[in-house]
Amino acid sequence: MPSALHLSGLPAKKGLLISKAWIQAIGIVGLCGFSLLGILAYHTYSDAPPIPSSVIGPGGQVVFTGRDVQAGQEIFLKNGLMEYGSIFGHGGYLGPDYTADYLHRAATLSANPKDGSSPNDLRERIIADFKANRYDDASGVLTFSAPQAEAFNNLVPYYAENFGAPGTGNGLRPSAITNLEEIRQLTAFFSWSAWSASALRPERNYSYTNNWPPEPLVGNQPTADAVVWSVLS
Repeated sequence: MPSALHLSGLPAKKGLLISKAWIQAIGIVGLCGFSLLGILAYHTYSDAPPIPSSVIGPGGQVVFTGRDVQAGQEIFLKNGLMEYGSIFGHGGYLGPDYTADYLHRAATLSANPKDGSSPNDLRERIIADFKANRYDDASGVLTFSAPQAEAFNNLVPYYAENFGAPGTGNGLRPSAITNLEEIRQLTAFFSWSAWSASALRPERNYSYTNNWPPEPLVGNQPTADAVVWSVLS
């Protein structure tokens, strides 16, 4: 006999359009996905490249400090450069990736032979120089080689001209950044990102960024893990 509820004219309760197995599968996939995101987020912070308290040259002179790096990042964001170019490949595509740009220019400056070295010897020396990790975790001090320190000093005026150009040929607003101290701090941020991308992570044969961005002059080739995770993401 029909129920009283059905006789009242209300429709009978319908069953689910999909099976409970599908709902359970979706829940499991969602749980696994968010768990993986949580694990990756944890490692992103725990395995992040260190920001040294100071970067010194071979003679002990201070090249720049960790505060310069952080100030440079703030200048990068304050001026909307993330919408224009990128760091570590993250950002806009209108301008260059400044990690790759600095790394290439620093390596090119280091490739100027001053002692009659053969091209092969010079290339191996540059790769060894940029791959060497001279960061002292106990003191928080990073030591640059002479070519690395010289490259930084030479690239500060280059970026001053680039960001301070009165025209719009670079895709930036006219005279985007003209304060020389801000330019030096911005260059420090680029330099730190280039060091993170090339120096080998302790007890590993790849850098803090899995050799990204690629740069043949310093022997940077993306690792298999970087390729696999890029595809999966």
